[in-house]
Amino acid sequence: MTLAATELAFRAASVALLLVLAASLVADFRNVLAGRLGAALALGLAAHAASYSIGVTSRIPASHAPLVALSTGNIVVFWLFTRALFDDEFRLSWWHGWIWALVTAFSFAGCVWIAPSGHVRFSVTVVNLIVLGFIALAIGPTIASWPADLVERRRRIRVFIVCAGALYGGVNALLQIAVAGQHVGDVADTINAGVLACIVAAIAWAMMRVDGADLFPAAEAAPAIVFSQPAAEDAADQKLIDALMRLMADERVYRQENITIGVLAGRLKIPEYRLRRLINQRLGYRNFNVFLNNHRIEEAKVALADPAQAEVPVITIAMDAGFQSLGPFNRAFKAVTGVTPTEYRRLKAATA
Repeated sequence: MTLAATELAFRAASVALLLVLAASLVADFRNVLAGRLGAALALGLAAHAASYSIGVTSRIPASHAPLVALSTGNIVVFWLFTRALFDDEFRLSWWHGWIWALVTAFSFAGCVWIAPSGHVRFSVTVVNLIVLGFIALAIGPTIASWPADLVERRRRIRVFIVCAGALYGGVNALLQIAVAGQHVGDVADTINAGVLACIVAAIAWAMMRVDGADLFPAAEAAPAIVFSQPAAEDAADQKLIDALMRLMADERVYRQENITIGVLAGRLKIPEYRLRRLINQRLGYRNFNVFLNNHRIEEAKVALADPAQAEVPVITIAMDAGFQSLGPFNRAFKAVTGVTPTEYRRLKAATA
């Protein structure tokens, strides 16, 4: 098989797998934000697989320019997908669409105007610096929020996201900047197509092995947490859950600054992975910070409804409950109750 035929086979395999993955995500998770973004990401990667080449030395064919632009804009989709996948409370805003449109439009302009006018290096460098920036925006929060993730299989997916995003995307962006305006050769393109095909195959294999419910929440809105236990729960787990609830209700450990799941597991004298499993599978939480904030908000609700504390500033109540600042408290409180803390206090005072 010739080098060109091998490269074409790799590209075709990647595109086919990505189209199947996109169709599967639309069929099974079209009502979930992370599922829709995952499908969009797969389609963008298909455009990348069909159009990508290392080194830009001349005018890109008009038929390829839209694919190249979509491929570049897909880095914004990658960023949004990681946010939605690993943060169950993430929601899209109108300005996210504008960011995608601006990145895509600049890439298209680079293909049809900037590079052909003699500014190949400038166009390629700016586009790939944008790519590196969005990779950093995706990878940074993915790593930072890792300790709070309670879904074990989703935690393992983070490793793949970090490695694939940082290595493949980052190395390609740096390589493009280094060789901008030069002809690298068919061998480099074939190797790149082969690496991408392997990554896509790994994604498809992982999706077949991981239950979709572990990656995507059942609904866009976080479900209400009900502190009821299954009848068949074994005695050891029930004893640990009771001890955990005592730490929450009696000692109010959620008030402690920078409380982590490791610290809490130490208090209960159990491995951290077991506490993750208990909070996730028995109490229904997907994120440790949401678990803590739920207790903090319950305490704040009592304080805000107390006539004796009517003159206590909202920020004082928030910080007494364990929040470090007013902004996160307001957002978490409204996500749970549907109103701001001030509105909640006013409603309680009116019905007293």
